[in-house]
Amino acid sequence: MGKRDELIEKYAKDLEKIGVKVDLDLLTKVTIGCGPSIYNTDSSLVSSSDQSEIDTVKNNFLIKKLGLADGPNLDEGLDAVFEQYGKSNRNKHRAVVYYLLTKHFKKEAVYNK
Repeated sequence: MGKRDELIEKYAKDLEKIGVKVDLDLLTKVTIGCGPSIYNTDSSLVSSSDQSEIDTVKNNFLIKKLGLADGPNLDEGLDAVFEQYGKSNRNKHRAVVYYLLTKHFKKEAVYNK
């Protein structure tokens, strides 16, 4: 099993811990979409308490990748996902956050191209 497969397994366990039924195919595509950032300890995590980090996720993922229009609904979606993942959980994996956001905004089709 490769490093990426091990990470995907780890992410799936994270999702199951918070009660999410995992779509492994989508999780794999989201993880691949994160690119090399998943292998770097710092870039593989999302800090929900760092506004510049939140803005980066919003601009680079929600707006550019998922094609969503900027608006208050994006902040509400981010808050909902951070709440679901656990506000006190300091190790929020980027791939898991992106997976949850993709599901939250019902944008799975972006990964079916």
